[in-house]
Formats: sequence, structure tokens, C-alpha cells
Amino acid sequence: MVAALSLVASLLVDTASAATHAIDIPPWFRETFLDFREDVREAAKAGRRLMVYFGQDGCPYCRELMRVNFSQKDIVEKTRRHFHAVAVNIWGDREVTWTDGATMSEKAFAARLKVQFTPTLLFFDEKGAIALRLNGYYPPHRFHAALDYVAGKQERKISFADYLARHAREPASGRLHDQPFFAKPPLDLDRSRRPAARPLAVLFEQQQCAACDELHQKGFAEPAVRALIGKFDVARLELFGPERLVTPQGKATTAVRWGRELKVAYTPTVVFFDAGGREVFRIEAYLKPFHLASSLDYVASGAYRDQPSFQRYIQARAEKIRAAGGRVDLW
Repeated sequence: MVAALSLVASLLVDTASAATHAIDIPPWFRETFLDFREDVREAAKAGRRLMVYFGQDGCPYCRELMRVNFSQKDIVEKTRRHFHAVAVNIWGDREVTWTDGATMSEKAFAARLKVQFTPTLLFFDEKGAIALRLNGYYPPHRFHAALDYVAGKQERKISFADYLARHAREPASGRLHDQPFFAKPPLDLDRSRRPAARPLAVLFEQQQCAACDELHQKGFAEPAVRALIGKFDVARLELFGPERLVTPQGKATTAVRWGRELKVAYTPTVVFFDAGGREVFRIEAYLKPFHLASSLDYVASGAYRDQPSFQRYIQARAEKIRAAGGRVDLW
């Protein structure tokens, strides 16, 4: 497909300069009319499922997906064997037909599906329902597990969170890292009776999690991140842990039950709640410090209320930093 197409876990970059940072789509991606009703049927007829990639030029996480994941022979072979792959440009103007027959441009389509991160990947079943959605970049070992999950039609048997925990083992420290800004247990996060003074960030982690280790060693070590995290109440939970808590809606539960209710699969995931306890944003894929800081700023500043597109917000934030003489390190 066109090299200008790229797509949960990245985020935005200046679209004016995007043409100089084009990301090559593998030649085995299919050129279609972007009528997903027909694409689903064609894939099913071939004994495969449809995979739709949302991307953009200048996206470092899209580049990582293409240059790292899709440079590995076993990933490429598995993807081609089990899926028809189609690319969508989140800023594009080609006409898309959704599974309900509605037609719109690529960018309107991305907005309708609330694509906040690139790459975002949708995997469809044979009837056109979404079997799995990945909002952001997954490193190869986790991406392998995602492909196996959908190819094996495991969505009918097990949650993706449970499947990922069993099948995406990785070298890691094997422990949870503490931070001075974490709320102390027992966690009462109730905001239903009285609004809180600050927004809430709930971090879900696991002990055997390399990305969690990196978040603490690099992400939370960044001065910009530390400054922004101070604007939040922060709670940390072990994704499959037994810890008891009270949710922002005032419900008594456990970490494992709440994680399932929120459909948290990737770790680390950060779920953001406003002062009244309403979820307003979440991070659920691999992020570098700049994008972590941008996510925190997006919520802490209240920008999400006026700018529903995180992609456009992060573009404006990057431009503002550059205009002030600062450096923007996207990767």
C-alpha cells in the first residue's frame, strides 16, 4: 500500500514534516477499496481474518512495528498465513466503508473509532466483529501472542489479558517497583460522593514485566514526567493481584476483578479518571518518556475536554516545545 500510510502505539508528529518521514508499508499488505464488508468476506473465503492497521507518517512506533516486528521472518509468515492486512492513514481522504455500510474518509473513520495512538490494529472475525483491538505498539513477543490469539480464535474462549499473561513471558526484574507518589493501601479511590481535588492515574503492572521495569527506570526518572505526575493522585495495582480497594465509582472490589472490568490486558496500563471518577483517557501500549509526559499533560491540563484527538494535541504540544527552543525526542 502507499508508503505514506502508517499506524496504538504511537503518537503524533508534525504533519507538515511527515512527508519527509514516510514509513514503508510491507508490499504484502493488500490494496483494496477499503470496503471492510468485502474485505472481511474475502479474508474469510481465503480461510483468513482481516487485520486493519491505522498509522501515519512520522510515527516512531509505526516505524518500530514495520522495521522490527515485520522484519522478523516468523512474524511475517504468521501474519501472511492467517490474515489479510490492510492499511489506513489516520489523516487520509480515501473513502472507507465500515461494516455497517456507513461511508466516510479515512480521517473521519479514525475519529469515529477514536484512534488515539498509532499504530492501532483491528482484528476482525469472519462475521465482521472486532475480535481484538491493539491501541499502540506491542513489542515482538507480545505481538506474536496477539497474532496467535486471533488466528486461533481464542477470543471465544479466554480474555486477551489472561492469554497474554500465559503466552508472552519475558525477561524482567520479577518485582513491582515502588514510587514515593503512589497512594498507600488500603486504596479508597471513591470520587462518587465528593469530587477530588486532582485527577487520578491508576497504574496496572505485573511483576514479570520488562516494560514496567523500563517505565520506572526511564519514564518516571524524566524531570518532565515527575513534574506532571505531581498533578495527580496515583494508585498502583498488580493486574492479577488480590488487593482490595474501592473504585472511583465507590464499588468495593479487588485489583484482579477491576482489571477485568476495565479490560486491561497490556502492562503497564495507565487509566486516567477525572475529579468525579469518570474515565477520560488511558495508555495501554509501549510508550517512550515524551509520549508518557504528553499523556499526563493531556489529562492534567484538561485539554481532553476541548480536543478529543490526542494526536492533534500532541502535535500542538511538540510544536510549542520546539518554538520555545526545546528538544522533542519522539523515540
